[in-house]
Amino acid sequence: MVHGSAHRPEDSRSPWRRRVWTGAAVVVALAWIAGAGPLGSYVGRLSEVQTNEQSAFLPLGAESTEVSEIEEEFSEQDAAPAFVAYADEDGVDPAAVRADARSIAGSEAVGGTIAGPLIGTEDDGVLQLVVPLDPRMEETAAVDRLRAELADSATEDGTEVLVTGPAGFAADLSAAFAGIDGTLLAVALAAVLAILVAVYRSPILPAAVIAAAVLALALAAAGVYAAAAADWLTLSGQSQGILFILVVGACTDYALLLVARYREALTEHRSAPPALASAVRGTAAPILASGGTVVLGVLCLLASDLASNRSLGPVAALGIGAAMATALTFLPAVLLLLGRTAFWPARPRYTVADAGSGGDGTGGQARHPLWGRVARAVGRRPRAVWTVTALVLLAGAAFVPSFEAEGTSTADVFRTDVESVRGQEVLRRGFGDDAGAAPAVIVADAGKADEIAAAAERVDGVSGARPVTEGGGPPTGAGERPGAPAAPPKVVGGRVLVEAGLEAPAESARAVEIVRSLRTEVHAVPGAEALVGGPSAVMLDTLETAQRDLAVVIPLVLVVVLAVLVAVLRAVVAPLLLVATTVLSFAAALGVGALVFNHVLELPGADPVVPLFAFVFLVALGIDYNIFLMTRAREEAVRAGHREGVLRALTATGGVITSAGVVLAATFAALAVIPVLFLLQLAFLVAFGVLLDALVVRSLLVPALALDAGRRTWWPGRPARSGR
Repeated sequence: MVHGSAHRPEDSRSPWRRRVWTGAAVVVALAWIAGAGPLGSYVGRLSEVQTNEQSAFLPLGAESTEVSEIEEEFSEQDAAPAFVAYADEDGVDPAAVRADARSIAGSEAVGGTIAGPLIGTEDDGVLQLVVPLDPRMEETAAVDRLRAELADSATEDGTEVLVTGPAGFAADLSAAFAGIDGTLLAVALAAVLAILVAVYRSPILPAAVIAAAVLALALAAAGVYAAAAADWLTLSGQSQGILFILVVGACTDYALLLVARYREALTEHRSAPPALASAVRGTAAPILASGGTVVLGVLCLLASDLASNRSLGPVAALGIGAAMATALTFLPAVLLLLGRTAFWPARPRYTVADAGSGGDGTGGQARHPLWGRVARAVGRRPRAVWTVTALVLLAGAAFVPSFEAEGTSTADVFRTDVESVRGQEVLRRGFGDDAGAAPAVIVADAGKADEIAAAAERVDGVSGARPVTEGGGPPTGAGERPGAPAAPPKVVGGRVLVEAGLEAPAESARAVEIVRSLRTEVHAVPGAEALVGGPSAVMLDTLETAQRDLAVVIPLVLVVVLAVLVAVLRAVVAPLLLVATTVLSFAAALGVGALVFNHVLELPGADPVVPLFAFVFLVALGIDYNIFLMTRAREEAVRAGHREGVLRALTATGGVITSAGVVLAATFAALAVIPVLFLLQLAFLVAFGVLLDALVVRSLLVPALALDAGRRTWWPGRPARSGR
């Protein structure tokens, strides 16, 4: 087959038509560049609509969430308290701590009466102040102000003064996500730039691709900002980090596919316009199909009952949409204007040789020698190749049951030394496990308060239970005078709050089991309509909701992805093979992740949503590479038959898909620069899984299966000419 000729109609277009194409490209490029400034400003403004409050991560409709909402009606103080921990081996002077309390009492960060100093029951060298923060002031700003004012503490120089508690942890979490706009984006773009320079060996093309990715990010940020500001979605720090990585990685992947096809087309066409038209025709459908698959896949998270999961779906979908928009508009315009100069100094030359053949040792293998050898190896013994590859992946998947996703404590969320964690350790040293304990909160009918308290106290692991009183005093009797009459319970809307002390730290497995038993006991009280909440109940509901989401979202994603593949490939067998191999790849990545997290990094466990997030991204993104490969295989099979078409597709797409996989893995790995455990684990799982998809599944397993299945791969369609 011969492509290219001096008399090809598209290569002899009149100068005015070329000028029209050039003019259109200039308009498109300038329109994007003109919008870069206004749109780009939203990248830095996303923090204005970002929230990392607990409500952004609570299970929707769960019992603990309902209790949290009711509890606000009983509270006169909306802001979470800050605990100030003092510690000194030589002892802390209570008078100095009282001086600190008087000093900060007039601070705009403080919104009520400061309690303390409380002297440690286990270590009297530890003292504590309980500081109610002003709800009118943003929580992080209030904690920062408090820490600044305590920097000149009245205590001696050797005394540690640490702000911790719920407010301290929230402030440190916000600080951990503060690097998203700068550090994360810089690391991701630097990694992409380095890989592109190595792939293209050109200074011009990488700059064009990076520009497209930055414009896509600006467009996505503007869309997410508008949606979050209108309360259509909730943006958390982790969602913003994933958005940045997803946009940069996906846009670069689409750019790699388009540029590779453009380079091929420039060897078959004399001028840039017809070459670009050919490249866009060959890549628009795969890009739209793969991008659409990711969009539909992440939107399946809307079926989740965890607020953090549900909010990520539309955020990621907007990002992928922006990536497709720039890859199919701005980048083609720039490539048309640059022409062959884009590839300087290694400009592709026009030749009449057939660049499309690649499976039989002709021109395609000359241009892709490495992938020509891989194609020959797979083609010689396809059944042996897919059998061995599948066994290796199954070996990795065997470790999935050891993946620990039962949740972690708040302190374990951070991977760096933060003040709130050190402060909590000090308080635990001074006050024992009680410093890490938080009561279970029971909402019940006001007339059943005594019965609920009695039922709660029958539960093994509950130290005591008392209704919250009008004065908001201690529910367990601490600090009451012997023989003093009990204060009346506080009643709001015919309901009371009963606080049940737990004999275990709030986020421990023991506390979760106590709450499970507590719910069983109080739910059995007739007419009480009791609900149990509190930190331990939140963890229990999160675990149960995460398990429910796995059972609902995973099948939904698989059905959606399968439907898209059937529509794109116009076949049934091939989509089933692709989905099966992608699921196997995910299981192998999760199994290897369990080994790394448990035995190499020795991490304290994982958030319950980590497996679900990893599944959604690996399946949606992993299918991308299979779409790139199999759409090309179908295209080539029409001309050369099934077997030759698969080998040509493997040869032609090997380099670009491998490069795309490395780019996407590098961008997701950049998430590890944010010092949060969840993002480290997600970064490893997605980066490793993407490399597994690009280098093993797409390079060996899928083509070998397609070759072994023969023309049945395309059943019930028949795209291939006669011959296996």
